[in-house]
Amino acid sequence: MAECQAQNKAKLISETRRRFEVEYLTDKPDKYDPRDVERLQQDDNWVESYLFWRHDAVDETLKMIDESFQWRKEMCVNDLTESSIPRWLLEIGGIYLHGYDKEGNKLLWIRVKYHIKDHKTILDKKKLIAFWLERYAKRESGKPITVMFDLSETGLNSIDMDFVRFIINCFKVYYPKYLSKIVIFDMPWIMNAAFKIVKSWLGPEAVSLLKFTSKNEVQDYVSVEYLPPHMGGTDPFKYTYPPLVDDDFQTPLCENGPIASEDEASSKEDIESDGKETLETVSNEEQTALLKKINLTEAVSKAEENEKIDSKMKGFKKPLSVFKGPLLHISPAEELYFGSMESGEKKALIVLTNVTKNIVAFKVRTTAPEKYRVKPSNSSCDPGASVDIIVSPHGGLSVSAQDRFLIMAAEMEQSPGTGPAELSQFWKEVLRNKVMEHRLRCHIVESSKPTTLTLKDSAFNMSDKTSEDMCLQLNRLLESNKKLEDQVQRCIWFQQLLLSLTVLSLAFIISLFCLLFN
Repeated sequence: MAECQAQNKAKLISETRRRFEVEYLTDKPDKYDPRDVERLQQDDNWVESYLFWRHDAVDETLKMIDESFQWRKEMCVNDLTESSIPRWLLEIGGIYLHGYDKEGNKLLWIRVKYHIKDHKTILDKKKLIAFWLERYAKRESGKPITVMFDLSETGLNSIDMDFVRFIINCFKVYYPKYLSKIVIFDMPWIMNAAFKIVKSWLGPEAVSLLKFTSKNEVQDYVSVEYLPPHMGGTDPFKYTYPPLVDDDFQTPLCENGPIASEDEASSKEDIESDGKETLETVSNEEQTALLKKINLTEAVSKAEENEKIDSKMKGFKKPLSVFKGPLLHISPAEELYFGSMESGEKKALIVLTNVTKNIVAFKVRTTAPEKYRVKPSNSSCDPGASVDIIVSPHGGLSVSAQDRFLIMAAEMEQSPGTGPAELSQFWKEVLRNKVMEHRLRCHIVESSKPTTLTLKDSAFNMSDKTSEDMCLQLNRLLESNKKLEDQVQRCIWFQQLLLSLTVLSLAFIISLFCLLFN
């Protein structure tokens, strides 16, 4: 069944490419950017994303590709860089990428209060949206994105329906299959009519992607660690520019594998020095026997070291959740728990299991490379084997919930070796679409179970208190809303009265003029 679906999909992709070349490309080749045309011929996922959005209807897909490619050339999307955007627009922090939702999708923040409707700057703002989306699409091909419309502190002068429609079109036509959902936070009641229009633009199928939320509801979609304080979150992030807000993963410390601890290094040095001193004092006949003894002591010391490592590994809380990828099973599935050991050492364990028939190369990257030691961070895993990776904070730096890790893996089908040089060359040559990626968040456990229970109890109390506060705020909001409605009714009544008086005055003046002339 799956094989049949794959064949049908391949046929649709092939037909789409052929018809696009015959029906659209032959007549007006200058209408599109050659780089987009080349990518369409090579990137199956890109063609598939257009087909997916048009339910595999090739005719509609071709129209969509035509519109998208014309827009890409008109906006010079392939050439958009940081320097293409006015500096003031980047400094204001109205649009940027930061954080992830609960499903692991990247968040595109649109702070509407910073947007003032102005036809002179609308093109630059559209370019900024295209810049971020294209930047994301090149790095995270095919992975969905969640749009966060932050409408807090928004006034009527920030409502720009043309700009909103452009953002909707970006996901409907220009970047299909990238939209996970649109989370609309704290929408003023006066904008209800405007978002009814937005629903009509999205279409009936995509309306379900709109999520209207308040401070309490937004946490259903995004964890507090990625929400700013005004949304009830704990994210300390504050937008600044330069540099660009970026969540690039970098190689952590200790890339070349395990580094022996000071105790282990000193014990090895002691053994070596003892061996050297002994060799200097014994005769040639005794050297062979002594070498055997040294080999034996080395074997014993290695066994002791392995036992130490095993005992240390027992100290780690074995991850229970497992992410089952095509190359590796990764445990834990989503979060690295630091500080779970009774000794108080803040270390975490990642277990990788190779589920293929070939050697799998892997490397670990992090958003905070200066903070962590990862052992090993660049190595390989034999077929059916498992590798334990130890992640520990470095230099007394504290673990942050904002830190994340990226595990990259690729299958070494014809491997000349698994040494550092061979692995380095392999990662230079491996194709991007052959690399499996999985992200992990950091979670801090401060103390043991009794304290955790206390924290949970306090959390329940906090939630009760929060619900009471929300009820009070809701009542106040309803009261203020009622007062506003009364004021509006009074205004309408006064307007009607004023209109009546005006009509009567006009009638009186006209009748007076008529009497005078008569």
